[in-house]
Amino acid sequence: MHRIPDPAAAALDTFARRHIGPGEEESAAMLRALGLRSMEELIDRAVPASIRVRKPLDLPAAKGERESLAELKAISAGNKVLRNYIGAGYYGCITPPVIQRNILENPGWYTAYTPYQAEIAQGRLEALLNFQTLVTDLTGLDIANASLLDEATAAAEAMAVCFAARKDARTGFFVSDACHPQTIAVVKTRAEPLGIAVTVGDERAPGFDAGASFGALFQYPATDGEIRSYGAVIESLHAAGGLAVVAADLLALTLLRPPGEWGADIAVGSSQRFGVPLGFGGPHAAYFATRDNLKRHMPGRLVGVSHDAEGRPGYRLALQTREQHIRREKATSNICTAQVLLAVMASMYAVYHGPGGLRKIATRIHAQAQKLAAALARLGHKVTESPLFDTVRVTVDASAPILQAALAQGLNLRALDARTISISVDETTDDLAPILRAFNGGKPPTFDLDEIICSGEYGADLARTGEFLTHPVFNRCHTETEMLRYIRRLEAKDLSLTTSMIPLGSCTMKLNATSEMLPVTWPEIGGLHPFAPADQAQGYARIFSDLEKWLAEITGFAAVSLQPNAGSQGEYAGLLAIRDYHASRGGAHRNVCIIPQSAHGTNPASAAMAGFRVVAVRCLEDGDIDLDDLRAKTASHARDLACLMITYPSTHGVFEEGIQEVCEIIHAHGGQVYMDGANMNAQAGLCRPGDIGADVCHLNLHKTFCIPHGGGGPGVGPIGVAAHLAPFLPEPRGAGGQVSAAPYGSASILVISWMYIRMMGGEGVTHATRVAILNANYIAHRLDPYFPVLFKGKAGLVAHECILDLRRWKNFGIEVEDVAKRLMDYGFHAPTVSWPVPGTMMIEPTESESQAELDRFCDAMIAIHGEMKAVESGTSDPVNNPLKRAPHTAAAVTADAWERPYSRQTAAFPAPWLKEHKFWPAVARIDNVYGDRNLQCSCPPVEAFVEPDKA
Repeated sequence: MHRIPDPAAAALDTFARRHIGPGEEESAAMLRALGLRSMEELIDRAVPASIRVRKPLDLPAAKGERESLAELKAISAGNKVLRNYIGAGYYGCITPPVIQRNILENPGWYTAYTPYQAEIAQGRLEALLNFQTLVTDLTGLDIANASLLDEATAAAEAMAVCFAARKDARTGFFVSDACHPQTIAVVKTRAEPLGIAVTVGDERAPGFDAGASFGALFQYPATDGEIRSYGAVIESLHAAGGLAVVAADLLALTLLRPPGEWGADIAVGSSQRFGVPLGFGGPHAAYFATRDNLKRHMPGRLVGVSHDAEGRPGYRLALQTREQHIRREKATSNICTAQVLLAVMASMYAVYHGPGGLRKIATRIHAQAQKLAAALARLGHKVTESPLFDTVRVTVDASAPILQAALAQGLNLRALDARTISISVDETTDDLAPILRAFNGGKPPTFDLDEIICSGEYGADLARTGEFLTHPVFNRCHTETEMLRYIRRLEAKDLSLTTSMIPLGSCTMKLNATSEMLPVTWPEIGGLHPFAPADQAQGYARIFSDLEKWLAEITGFAAVSLQPNAGSQGEYAGLLAIRDYHASRGGAHRNVCIIPQSAHGTNPASAAMAGFRVVAVRCLEDGDIDLDDLRAKTASHARDLACLMITYPSTHGVFEEGIQEVCEIIHAHGGQVYMDGANMNAQAGLCRPGDIGADVCHLNLHKTFCIPHGGGGPGVGPIGVAAHLAPFLPEPRGAGGQVSAAPYGSASILVISWMYIRMMGGEGVTHATRVAILNANYIAHRLDPYFPVLFKGKAGLVAHECILDLRRWKNFGIEVEDVAKRLMDYGFHAPTVSWPVPGTMMIEPTESESQAELDRFCDAMIAIHGEMKAVESGTSDPVNNPLKRAPHTAAAVTADAWERPYSRQTAAFPAPWLKEHKFWPAVARIDNVYGDRNLQCSCPPVEAFVEPDKA
């Protein structure tokens, strides 16, 4: 019997109407407010006609949520999830369900923004401080950051820190051949443009010269499982003035002597096995720890403890003027991104299990590995006798037959060479019998595994002594009841998209739909090892192929690499492609990169890392590039010109009319055009970087293409390139250097963008861009009479974001920061503050917000303007007013004493919607200066949070 399709029911499953906030009536109302008759008129006036695409995007027709999920499920069935014993830095683990459901799958955690506004990010900041404490305790070092992208890039960052801190002109860096291969590959990629000569070898060999290098990198345990003691070699390095980096397994460090105890200056690694799924390579949070004397060289974000205006402890990002913004073209790192969501998961794994639980997990893994080694030896195989943690190295006559036998048992092992296999057991290993059958001709062993007794103890030179994770936070939440409440308490301290719009310019905080997120935790997406055989990842291969093709269509490029796992990595990979292209044509001398003065700090930092010399070009008062200055700079550097880095629409939030002329000027002198795709949300479906004239463009999938920001990470920053640059993409798509540890970076979250494009289709993607431009112009129209819009296009319109000028209020003692903090009292996260112009706010509403939400935000800003006028007129105290005292906590508003010249209601309930739902900032305004002068970056004692005795 045929079922008759129900058109009305089908319409209910369309995704675009769920994703795009304003419906037809709201859009029409906003257009009328702008004096426009149609959406077409808006786009015709806002986007230069010369760059507009004239045909629809060639993407598959939109499918509904249920249909798209079913299609992706069928594709994902091409992934075979075998038992993985490959290791090499990636291990099976158990994500506690309380963490999976309440953090990984919880929009209260994954839709928050980077914690730059500390007062409404105390939950994440506490979780990250726990992460830093976990890392410093286990590594035995002084200070750790709040995570980096992956172990390989963390090792490369460590090399750069050693290079920047060196005391002489040495340019050699030694890398032990016992390091993971992907780490060696990424370190080599990063070293070459900086002029660092990497030597890979055996530090135990007689010819090892500690004085030849400014630093060295070691793996602990080694990639083949051997545990080496590096104390003597580190002592020789130090004697020669070098620094030592150790890539260490965090879980192993619960049993093994920490690197800091035998002299390591820096420790790096991954926290993946602390409850984070394999995900075919990511996302996973790397860690970076160092000695105190190197802390100002340390890349990435650092959470510190300070106090608020009411005297209570409060967390915030310490030393916030990050390296790439201070040093720009002299920076050694462009890393301002992190893996916050994954670092939070890892820290919560440690909180849930506690030191005793972690040690038990590690001890069981170690015992399993010892038992496996003993059993294989009984079967007659040669097993390495050196100390091990989780990985057994076996020498066989030929590795291929064993690998095939293992596959028949549903297992993936790792071939180190033609006669050597390694087997890495992990937290999920509960049956060694299939492994033994693979090594015994498919037959079970004749002995009982229970007969094998292993000591499980390390010698005194390797064993960890002393306690770790002694802070109460790691010792009180071992029941699910306590853990659930702790997670929820922290979540309640953070403002996310579950509360209100987050209107951050250039950051594109749009809807991260549930249907896009669901596949991330499917076993066939999360359960694959990144180095599993290719025929086991055919589902991923199809997902990658689709996404590359769709992104190429949207951007107008010939090829796309999905490997870069952050926008910063995308910038770097794109610049390397340009560099390698010039070198292939005899243009290795081309080393000048022209960058507008308004560019984000990662642009010049990325250029410096890629070996380019940065030349700045001026901007005009209207925000556009000064074409005369560009022509002059390009002409004077014509012989050495490599490229121009430009953001489009511009950093000032407008479509520059002269963008094609800019590209032509660069091309005429043999240069390439790198386009920063941070603002792709204003382009998708309307214009394409490849058509405009760009040669390479990175995309932020965590912006335009709906991967959530995760509270400050994960991100994905793939690059699209013109045909002539395609051969220079990173492996495996091209012959370029590897920029991330895994071949496809943060592979498991690419399904989010796949789902977004599949459900939106070409028309949906294009309409989203139109509405994003409409929403931005509506906000600009409403707020311009109160806070002048600083930059507009020729038609008086902005692109997808607008910059409000608050600089005049400084004359009355009101800083832009005061407005940012006061917005918290109204239930909003502040827009981007003082960038790209100090004293301004950059607002990007995205297409996901309805007119009602836009109006609520505008009403809040207009009300705050009234409070500012009261200070200007003298009717409000210049210091003791709602702006300067913001944000207002529940503790302050409900205190017995209220010694302020404005009412409690004005403080906490200044808008009518707050009577229905009030988000309370967890702390009053944080004192950043005190925190930087008294740097504390691990868990403070509990006594710090006890209210002082008022008696």
